Amino acid sequence: MKLAISTEGGNVSAHFGRCPTYILVDVEDGKIVAREEIPNPGHEPGFLPGYLGERGVECIITGGMGPRAQNLFAQNNITTIIGVQGPIDGVLDKYLKNELSAGEDLCDHHHGNGHECQEAPQTPPKAIPQGAKICLTATDKGMDSDIDPRFGRAPYFLILDPAAQQIEAVRNPYLEDAQGAGIGSAQMLVDKGVRIVLTGQVGPKADQVFRAAGVQIISGASGTIREAIQNFILGVT
Repeated sequence: MKLAISTEGGNVSAHFGRCPTYILVDVEDGKIVAREEIPNPGHEPGFLPGYLGERGVECIITGGMGPRAQNLFAQNNITTIIGVQGPIDGVLDKYLKNELSAGEDLCDHHHGNGHECQEAPQTPPKAIPQGAKICLTATDKGMDSDIDPRFGRAPYFLILDPAAQQIEAVRNPYLEDAQGAGIGSAQMLVDKGVRIVLTGQVGPKADQVFRAAGVQIISGASGTIREAIQNFILGVT
């Protein structure tokens, strides 16, 4: 059995088509006999099922995948296990013990055209209210870390408080939750007084929480935290 796991930063990526790499694993008699990491070759419609099928892949493990992609993999006799998250080694351990099960699709925005989790159109920033707390989703807690495009699955939230002239790095306590990560993260930020969120894309459930609280969402962000502050925030104040 050959597995392919969508991978990002040592964890299962929530976005099958947009992950940076795939880990390919050969399993024989309940043991791993070979393992390699390959770059994502791109995700033109219908390409990945054939590409991975040609490499002998028989099972896909990922966080999220659109229904059309699942059908294409099925046509190539490749099983898909979605809703999976966590460190790669832990996921493989569960698979070998027959303890790995599918969960809720972690990809919040499918487009029905074979592309998984396309970059959302950039939301033009509105004028930022003076003194408003601003949250940026980040891959780490430093100013030179990257914007994480996955709101609910971002490892860190960096909260800028202009009034106090400080930045607080908050570890996402919902990162490993199987369900409700976006809703929990959104409510936490609302409770912290955040009025603006800058990220790649916010799922529909988290979006509802923010809209109800009057929080402005600036989507389509990329680059480093420092660059985002300069381009999206300082540029519109």
